[in-house]
Amino acid sequence: MALLKSLLVSGSLWACAALTVPHKPHPSGPSNNSAPTATIKNGTVIGVHSAEYNQDYFLGIPFAQPPTGPLRFRVPQSINASWSTPLQATEYPAACVGYGSDDWPYPSLSEDCLYLNIIRPSGYEGKKLPVAYWIHGGGLTQGSSIDQRYNFSAMVQKSVDIGKPIVAVSVNYRLDMWGFITGEEVVESGNANLGLRDQRLGMHWVQQNIEAFGGDPKKVTIFGESAGALSTGMHLTAYNGRDDTLFRGAIMQSGNPVIYGTFKYNTYDFLNASSQLGCGNATSKLDCLRVIDFSTLNNFINSTASASFSWQPIIDDDFIVGKTSLQLASGDFVKVPVISGANSDEGTAFGIKPMNTSVQFLSTLQTIPNPVALTADQAAQVVTAYPPVTNASTDLLVPANQPPSYIPPPSMGAESRRSDAYYGDLTFIASRRKTCQTWAANDIPAYCYRFNTVPNGIPPSIGATHFQEVAFVFNNQAGLGYGYPGVSENPFADVPESYFELAEMMSGAWVSFVHDQHPGEFWPRYDLEGEDFVFDANVTGLGYAEIDHWRKAGIDLINSWDADVYQR
Repeated sequence: MALLKSLLVSGSLWACAALTVPHKPHPSGPSNNSAPTATIKNGTVIGVHSAEYNQDYFLGIPFAQPPTGPLRFRVPQSINASWSTPLQATEYPAACVGYGSDDWPYPSLSEDCLYLNIIRPSGYEGKKLPVAYWIHGGGLTQGSSIDQRYNFSAMVQKSVDIGKPIVAVSVNYRLDMWGFITGEEVVESGNANLGLRDQRLGMHWVQQNIEAFGGDPKKVTIFGESAGALSTGMHLTAYNGRDDTLFRGAIMQSGNPVIYGTFKYNTYDFLNASSQLGCGNATSKLDCLRVIDFSTLNNFINSTASASFSWQPIIDDDFIVGKTSLQLASGDFVKVPVISGANSDEGTAFGIKPMNTSVQFLSTLQTIPNPVALTADQAAQVVTAYPPVTNASTDLLVPANQPPSYIPPPSMGAESRRSDAYYGDLTFIASRRKTCQTWAANDIPAYCYRFNTVPNGIPPSIGATHFQEVAFVFNNQAGLGYGYPGVSENPFADVPESYFELAEMMSGAWVSFVHDQHPGEFWPRYDLEGEDFVFDANVTGLGYAEIDHWRKAGIDLINSWDADVYQR
């Protein structure tokens, strides 16, 4: 499962959060004056008011029982008790245990982590505002709702500024083995895909309680980036596309209902891990794992001994009933408007490097399971569909803002443009096109995009790679959560004014979609001809519409293989 493992750093590749950012919801901290309150099913919740933003924050609200002890490796359970004294929801909760650089700035990690955060504009308590429900990325292995790169204050402020106020919710969910344990016993006991089920329970909580915060449960849009976008896609296809009326729209940034890896997994990972943890002979290995002390299990998951194990979404004949590419083809998905997009240079984050020759490219396709190893015939077809690059035929095989004559640095290899194009398409771009085409074929509104802007701190050879649109969507002009030495700087430091304008434009479009189910008149609806919008801070108008035909041969090939070859 090499591709999925490569996504472990997806949220932090070139953009990791700052080690010095405190757990506070905005730069200068909240005010405790006139503390806001809300009464939900379980009791009263006390939040904190920000005078600077004129917003109310309710941070660290539990939406499930702690998944510890007998509830470890088990479907999340609703809170079945009330509290008699008010709940102080004034600080971010601990992040779910994760393994990667997204978590380094936020050392408060816990198995007891199923909490969500709510940000609302003050003065709308009696209203019923549309709701944005954010699912963070990080390869399903790291990340959390407390990551300051996902700070909602600027986006909520933008919603007020344009007269389309929204309430924002961000959710934690279990990660890695804690949330995506695999194996026959896991499936048979109904405890697969736990992280996705955590997200789902959070959505049910919103349906039951968001009105107390001024939100409208009938106007919820779920959205996420990378693993968060994949998760969003999985909710569109969950239970064979059953519509539980949990959301009325979805936004997917570099992720879709077609998994970026494969649903195929090694059934022995669970058995081998159980054996190494002393549970190999247990009648119920899950019950045995539930009584292992936290530090022992955590240290094992984070060790080289478990590095080869893959914990991931799997077909369990329940939450995920089959290959979701086939569900799209048969129309078995929740039919709501979507935004779906990807970045021009996704492949620079996921292509295998260095890629020096055509022979190496051909061999890599057959020997490295990324996500599956191809046969000789299949690999030959890929090499044909992604031919050697010439100046006359670049077809977007050049990093954003580079000329057609661009030559990759030696560290990337002379043939990396071909490899990066294939792996970028395979990971996100092909499924983005398939999703948009599917929505158009079913006459459901879809607004599709290509992000083509290189923020500050990203090397020119990397281009508009994975994750780089996030700062613009959140209108994070202050660069919160960035600046960690050796990785990415503030994306808005020393950039032209057009970058700030693009952030205002994109944030406003996302808010408008949440509020109105339409991002704005500038953005054409994706139809059968296939027209998306390119966000580019370096062109007049900050972007343009284009016919979505680029790299058609390669993407058509990938999409035709989704079910049979890639097992997704």
